[in-house]
Amino acid sequence: MAIVDVTVIPLGTKTPSVSEYVADIQQILKNYEIQGKINYQLTPMNTIIEGDLETLFEVIKEIHESPFNKGIQRVATNIRIDDRRDKKTTMQGKLESVQRHSRS
Repeated sequence: MAIVDVTVIPLGTKTPSVSEYVADIQQILKNYEIQGKINYQLTPMNTIIEGDLETLFEVIKEIHESPFNKGIQRVATNIRIDDRRDKKTTMQGKLESVQRHSRS
């Protein structure tokens, strides 16, 4: 299972706010989560998604396209992938590992 950190930035919006576009992206993610394909976490600056790498690329493509579907002409998407293959990792597992070390 891989974990991605993704930020979709619609450029040329009518106002400085992009929460309308983020809400659309969250709906796409929620649909994938309901299907059991991913887990995700919205943060104030990005979204973290975990799942099968192939599915994550599918999700990233769909959320990248989302602002275009609302008439935006330019979108910048930043992606960071953590794909560890020596053991199963999850978002929660990574947090628990850090917490164990911080108690030492």
